[in-house]
Amino acid sequence: MTTPGRECWLDLRGAGPWRREAAEEAVHLRFEAIVADDPADLADLPPTVTRVLAVAGAELPDDLGNADLVLVDPSVSTGGHPGVRFGRRVDVTDAASLDLACERVRTDEITVLRFHDPTHIPLEIVLAAADGSLGRIITEVGDIDEASVHLTVLERGPDGVLLRPGGPGDATKLTEVVRRHSPEIDLVTLTVTGVKHSGAGERACVDTCSYLNQDEGILVGSRSQGLILCVSETHPLPYMPMRPFRVNAGAIMSYTLADPERTRYLCELQAGATVLAVRADGRTRPVTVGRVKIETRPLLSIEAVAPTGERVNLIVQDDWHVRVLGPGGAVLNSTELKPGDEVLGYLPGRERHVGYPIDELCHEL
Repeated sequence: MTTPGRECWLDLRGAGPWRREAAEEAVHLRFEAIVADDPADLADLPPTVTRVLAVAGAELPDDLGNADLVLVDPSVSTGGHPGVRFGRRVDVTDAASLDLACERVRTDEITVLRFHDPTHIPLEIVLAAADGSLGRIITEVGDIDEASVHLTVLERGPDGVLLRPGGPGDATKLTEVVRRHSPEIDLVTLTVTGVKHSGAGERACVDTCSYLNQDEGILVGSRSQGLILCVSETHPLPYMPMRPFRVNAGAIMSYTLADPERTRYLCELQAGATVLAVRADGRTRPVTVGRVKIETRPLLSIEAVAPTGERVNLIVQDDWHVRVLGPGGAVLNSTELKPGDEVLGYLPGRERHVGYPIDELCHEL
């Protein structure tokens, strides 16, 4: 899930001849703030966006225009301007400026930080120093990829990011990163109708780069219309150590959810891809795939039916350490399932073409 209140800021300084188009795009996308160093660039912006004037040097200009917020260096005196909101801007280039940034984020309403070295350690230190403070931290980023990284530092990231766009469309890309969220999904209770041995074949273990919870796994199924929640290897059994990052997911042709909307075949997943981790209460989060292990194993076919009559199938490795989740997060060994048992599943509700939902005639047998 996203952190509430994450902000998108657009930097018009040096934005080029298309700065007006970039500003219009940001306003349309409900950006929280637009930054400029010329009051004229803020003059026509609506009050729906915070108009931020960035002041260079040690002196404030006589005319602050219609700026809602003025960014200044820490050395600038802000006295004599009642009613004007001020924020501080700090360039972190060395130990002294890092100490200054840590000081400002504990005292100022808004601090905009720029980090010059290719390491995220200074940002980690600033975020730790700001823990518990009421001020907001905005970090300058050079591109969308850097924004993605900043937002995950120390699991919380800054309160917002300031992007100097490289062209029209970058504002839209930034919102997709900053405002990305992973919604809850409505799991259903499926009733097992049959379990049978199904010969041998290749199955995939999905090893993620995250510790998975005991009631968390990924949704897997032979048909795109119905998936079953396969639990992570977070529960002990004899002979095998726990692998809390792993889901022994199913046969390689099985579908899984790469995100709330798109399916992937298990055999398509690879290092660096994402897959949707799902908890027994329907909460979701994207996790990064670190590895997919494909090996030949005996297979077990599980048939189930939804309350709506939708038939669901899951083919997994035929072994008791492969588990699925039942209502309430009950952990069920797949080899011990029998008709009448209940498991948790998900009905996406639409057909799929190359993973995308589509409304068309499609029979999956």
